[in-house]
Amino acid sequence: MAKNGFKVMDSDMHIMEPPDLWQRYLEPEFQSRAPHGLLSENVRDLRMVHPDGRLWGLPDAENGVSGGNGSQAAPGERYFERNKFGRGHNYESNQKTYRTSAERGWTPDVQLEAMEAEGLDVAVMFPSRGLQTLVEPNMEPRLAAALARAYNNWLYDFCQEHPGRMYGSGMISPFDVDSAIEEAERCAKDLGFVSVFMRANIANGRNWYDAYYEPLWTALEKLGLPVGWHEASSSSCKQISDNFEPNFMMRRMYAQPMEQMLAIAPICVGGVLARHPDLRMAFLEANCSWAPWLLWRMDEGWEREGDVWFPDLKEPPSTYFRRQCWISIEPDEEPARYALDYLGNDKIVYSTDYPHGDSKFPYATDQLFKLELTDEDRRKILWDNCAAFYQLGVPAAK
Repeated sequence: MAKNGFKVMDSDMHIMEPPDLWQRYLEPEFQSRAPHGLLSENVRDLRMVHPDGRLWGLPDAENGVSGGNGSQAAPGERYFERNKFGRGHNYESNQKTYRTSAERGWTPDVQLEAMEAEGLDVAVMFPSRGLQTLVEPNMEPRLAAALARAYNNWLYDFCQEHPGRMYGSGMISPFDVDSAIEEAERCAKDLGFVSVFMRANIANGRNWYDAYYEPLWTALEKLGLPVGWHEASSSSCKQISDNFEPNFMMRRMYAQPMEQMLAIAPICVGGVLARHPDLRMAFLEANCSWAPWLLWRMDEGWEREGDVWFPDLKEPPSTYFRRQCWISIEPDEEPARYALDYLGNDKIVYSTDYPHGDSKFPYATDQLFKLELTDEDRRKILWDNCAAFYQLGVPAAK
């Protein structure tokens, strides 16, 4: 397949996990604490609840709140009320776009059909409900590790329906570095996944340059397994978008890009990439137009005070980003030309973001062709850069 003569790889295509994934795949020891997915008239309902009905992975303000008449709201009902889901043209558009996919159960065949509609030759699969799974504060480490294993086993089965077209990005837990290493090794060696993902949103009180994570970065570097940093619009853990609760529009505006910004600095300035020169990382689904300013700002800070705070960092932080990091473009992100001017066209990757609410599906790839890009830019963004990040040695079309 080729789209307008270009092969296309999606760096960050999403699947829609079944609501009973954990009941089907989680080990029996942990079943009594497993999250349950909810179903509603919303075809993209991503809510999960604890066995006692509390929302899982969403701000605490959503839990335990009575309805306006004094009665206790049903599990998760308050979330819809506070965030005004079920209203507005974007919600209605999503219902129309994805209703048939939901009715068919979001199966691997549905996913492949979405790939065909967007002209995708290859896609790397990231979660939807899974993004909310490991963002409960102070999770019990063994439970968190078990949830990651269950998700990864389900994703392996999903991708095996169309091998060579669909590749997995594995979930690893931030709550215990040893289990994260063990699962990363399993993802690479047994499941054939091409990356692991982590939320940029800090879940355990340790920043990413903390010595606690050094064994993980060492293991991933040795495995040649990259990290896809990914954020979502809400979390049970502290998130910068909490400042705007319950305004979900404002949450979405700030959560993804700003949490990614907060992760880039410790990774680049904190010396993670300097200590691990073969470690690859991508910052996904958060735009790229802000990158020139942030990299400039990090370099300025290092020039002024790096000798005090990070004396072992020998080069400007932007040097490590350019060498080891990739960042994603939105299909209609017109300001991305500034990122291309500043970074060059070697480290920007593409995603449709299917089937999330801000995806332009089924016209995402068409939108990218409307941007003022050269054919070389398009070839690199649509295929070469993503293939380099994931080290998928499939040649691009000439």
